[in-house]
Amino acid sequence: MKKVLVVEDDDHLREVVCQLIRTSGLAVSGAADGAEGLEKLEREAYDLVVLDVWMPRMNGLEMLSRLRAHPAPPKVLMLTADDTPETLLEAVREQAYQYLTKPFEAEALLDAVQKALTAPAEPGPIEVVSARPTWVELVVPCHQGIADRVQEFLERLKADLPEEVRSRVGHVFRELLLNAIEWGGEFDPNRKVRIAYVRGRRMLLYRIADPGRGFRFDDLDHAAVSHPSDQPLEHLRVREEKGLRPGGFGLLLAQAMADEMIYNEAQNEVVLVKYLA
Repeated sequence: MKKVLVVEDDDHLREVVCQLIRTSGLAVSGAADGAEGLEKLEREAYDLVVLDVWMPRMNGLEMLSRLRAHPAPPKVLMLTADDTPETLLEAVREQAYQYLTKPFEAEALLDAVQKALTAPAEPGPIEVVSARPTWVELVVPCHQGIADRVQEFLERLKADLPEEVRSRVGHVFRELLLNAIEWGGEFDPNRKVRIAYVRGRRMLLYRIADPGRGFRFDDLDHAAVSHPSDQPLEHLRVREEKGLRPGGFGLLLAQAMADEMIYNEAQNEVVLVKYLA
C-alpha cells in the first residue's frame, strides 16, 4: 500500500486532507510542521508528502530543501494558499513535484495525489536557471512526463490572464516542448531542453531550445504540418509506423494560435510570442 504524509499546521484541514486521501485506499499519516514531518520520514518511508508552505518551527520550503539530501526523497505535492510567483518558483527550484493552491476541490487533490503516485520515476531534476517572475528559465531532461509538470507550473504564473488565453497558449507550449523532447532529444533523458518564459506588459514569450541538430520541415513526414489539408490524418499513420507518440499537431497548433513563431537557422530553437490586449 502506498503511503502518504500530510504536513499541515491547521489541525482541522490536516485531518480533512488525511481522511480524503484515505478514501483512495492509501495509508496516510499527519504532521503539524516541517520539523515533525522530517522526524517521521527518518523513522518511516513515504511515497508522497503533501506539504503546506507556511508553518511554525519549520516551513514547507525549508523542509522541501532538506528533503533533497534524503537518500530516497519522496515526491512532494505543495498545498498552500500562497500562490505568489516567488513562492511557486522557489518550490520548483527545490524540486516540488506539483503545486496545488488552496482552496481546492476534493477531486483536484485526489487527482494530483494519484498522478504523483503513479507517474514513473523521472531521470533527473528540473534545473532552475532563472526564477524571476518576469523571466523563468529551466533546463529539463528529455522525458515525456516532464512536459505536463512544466506546463502546470508555468500556467500558474499567468493566473491574471483570461482562462482562454492561458489554456490556448499553455497547450501550444506543451506541444512545442514535446516536439523538442521527441525530435531534438529523442526521448534521451541524458539530453536537455532549455526553456525560457518571459512575461512583458503586453506579451508572453516562450523560447525552447532542444539539443538536436535541427531539421527542415520537408523532412518531417511524421508531422501534421508536412501533409496537405485534404490528408489531415496521414501523419498519424507515419508516426505509428515509426513508433512515435500519438499527436504531432504541435507545429500546426502553434502556427494557428501564436501571434509569432520564429525559428533559428538550424531550426532547433523556437520563439513563440503571444501579444496581450
